[in-house]
Amino acid sequence: MRVVIVGAGEVGSTIAESLAESHDVVVVDIDSDRVESLTYSLDVLPIEGDGSDVETLEEAGVADADMVIASTDDDETNIVTCGAANVVSDAFTIARVKSPKYLTAWQRARGAFGVDFMVCSDLLTAEAIVGLAGLPTAQDVDTFADGLVQMTEFEIPAESPVADQTVAEADRFDSLTFAAIIREDEVVIPRGDTRLRAGDEVVAIGSPESIRDFSSEIAPRERGPEDIVIVGGGEIGYQTARLLEERGFSPRLIEQDEDRARWLAEKLPNTTVLNSDATDQELLERENVGKADVIVAALTNDQQNLLATLLAKRKGTKRAITVVNTGDFAELFEAVGVDVAVSPRKATAEEITRFTRARRAENVSIIEGDRAEVLELEIDAESVLVDRSIRESAADIPEGVVIGAITRGDEHITPRGDTVVREGDHVIVFVDTEVLDEVTEKL
Repeated sequence: MRVVIVGAGEVGSTIAESLAESHDVVVVDIDSDRVESLTYSLDVLPIEGDGSDVETLEEAGVADADMVIASTDDDETNIVTCGAANVVSDAFTIARVKSPKYLTAWQRARGAFGVDFMVCSDLLTAEAIVGLAGLPTAQDVDTFADGLVQMTEFEIPAESPVADQTVAEADRFDSLTFAAIIREDEVVIPRGDTRLRAGDEVVAIGSPESIRDFSSEIAPRERGPEDIVIVGGGEIGYQTARLLEERGFSPRLIEQDEDRARWLAEKLPNTTVLNSDATDQELLERENVGKADVIVAALTNDQQNLLATLLAKRKGTKRAITVVNTGDFAELFEAVGVDVAVSPRKATAEEITRFTRARRAENVSIIEGDRAEVLELEIDAESVLVDRSIRESAADIPEGVVIGAITRGDEHITPRGDTVVREGDHVIVFVDTEVLDEVTEKL
């Protein structure tokens, strides 16, 4: 596949890195230094210029491209780029936008603006935050099969009763499968006698109810959150509060700008909006922020997010989820006390990357920076699984693969050795990246 990526920032570079190995990738950016630096590390064709300009796109060979991905930091530029590409080529176009207003307009008429697929980074980030906020110790959450199945990465705390149990001892749920254990740099496919250790990250696939039950088993002292405080009423903070309201929560939101705080109060009827500075320690004391179950730092400045998070944690807030706009800071933030760092750029890059792979799968979740994937595949007549039990199919499936769940219509089926897979079933399968191509071909 020939892919033209417009924008060589963090999002564009991450996508290029993901695709360069198996596709012809052209990267266009107005900044010559960015383009040049990419060519040192990746096998891509660099083009310096304005990607929204038809002549630049033609220079990039857009007429022969299968896909154009517009991933600059400017929403309008990305939309115009897709529109321009649509005029001079038949390439599939993907636009990254931050503002949900463009997504709302596009959803009313798919294909509008010449955009075939639109990714809204702020909404995507808010959805990730809300998924993580409801599950103590969760590091990543994704849903499959129209919400029937959930994949979650849980970190096992040192004090967890699950630590030092075998998988067989910990597996007490009818609709849950332990798909993998991420142990330092190793991906372990668990067996019944595999022992869970503190610090392990367990990839669990199952019904949302069983995932919540397992979350309670990992950290029984942690109740579901009741008091959630959001710092920053920008688009991510607003969308997070709105989604939490939809799930029955009544969060508190701290916004420093008076006009914005007034607007938020009008838009969010079940949210208590506080017009103040979240780094003001007197405010934190007065509003008992230290007693909150979760703090979400969603300011646009990384350093302010970290400061607000650490102050709240120092006051006693149990869990901190922090937006990190510079992806490289994520690991550092988690090392100094942030429980989960969420990078909008990383989440956007993964969403676009997963969509490029979704042409062979219904849905994809990327695990641990592309070391493994969880795929949702619809079984057809050519699959090695069809009309056979999983035990019978095992010899035709490579190592590093775990079938985590099956859905048949609206029914969730927990896969066991004697489960027979039927044509039309959706299987949610954990796959080590090394055997990805082989698995998608066979399944």
